[in-house]
Amino acid sequence: MIRLEDVTLFVRSAALGSFSRAAREVNLLPGQVSAAIQRLERELDRRLFARSTRSLRLTAEGEKYLPYAQEMLALMHAGADSLQSDEDALSGELKIALPSDIGRNILLPLITDFCREHPALAVRLSFSDQISDVFRDPVDIAIRYGKLEDSSYVALPLAEDNRRVMVASPDYLDRHGRPQMLEEIAQHHHGLLFIMGGHVYDKWTFPQDGMRRQITVKSRMLCDDAEVARRWAIAGMGIAYKSWIDVCDDVLAGRLERVLPEMPGESTPLHLICPHRKQFSPAIRALHEVLRTPLRALTAKLQCQSMP
Repeated sequence: MIRLEDVTLFVRSAALGSFSRAAREVNLLPGQVSAAIQRLERELDRRLFARSTRSLRLTAEGEKYLPYAQEMLALMHAGADSLQSDEDALSGELKIALPSDIGRNILLPLITDFCREHPALAVRLSFSDQISDVFRDPVDIAIRYGKLEDSSYVALPLAEDNRRVMVASPDYLDRHGRPQMLEEIAQHHHGLLFIMGGHVYDKWTFPQDGMRRQITVKSRMLCDDAEVARRWAIAGMGIAYKSWIDVCDDVLAGRLERVLPEMPGESTPLHLICPHRKQFSPAIRALHEVLRTPLRALTAKLQCQSMP
């Protein structure tokens, strides 16, 4: 008889490409995962993985079986959800990947209140500006900036109208001057850069008259955490090009000032993404509703700021 836990370990091993990584997720030894896969292979009378000392890959039979295994697990979770009453629907564990800046400063208080309202729900948060792969990483959902080009993801919009804005502290602009053109920023100002998707985000793009204008920004300060770039901007170290949601409170409080506010910034919508629609549990749907309203209110403030 096929064991559900063996199927689960098969799916995670296929996603991670490693018995060891799959074992660490569930606090097992790699040998225990290997034994589970061998047990599943005996039940199916098929070899699912081609193993070597340096690699692990699915066989043709394994690739054929994988979508059925994923569907099996999805149906099991859906069945469990259907048995829950309204009172205990928001239970279990929810693993969420968040960008560092908005995650700590905007989303964390909202998620904390959400947890307070639903004490049977356990939440595990992961803060990082590295793009989470919801198919491979041990997360249920990821909250991600930018236009999604991978149609295999299911995405729920959180803030469709969000854009990037250039900001600097009033002190910095008093000392270095307020740019009147984009070219001045590239030639005479310090950019505050961060790494995004494994690359330094030093090419700032702006839509204008149906085209895209781009400048390459010089910088002596670089970080792998976008929140640090915002803090550097507040400290008067240069100009940052950040999501409006990240810097909204700082602009409205006067800690930061928009640079070239008449110049529309790059569109950077915010989404809640999940590998498959069947994995949108009652907890995920409820969290989406809790986050969407205040985030849309923040982007509405950007539209008000942009009005002449």
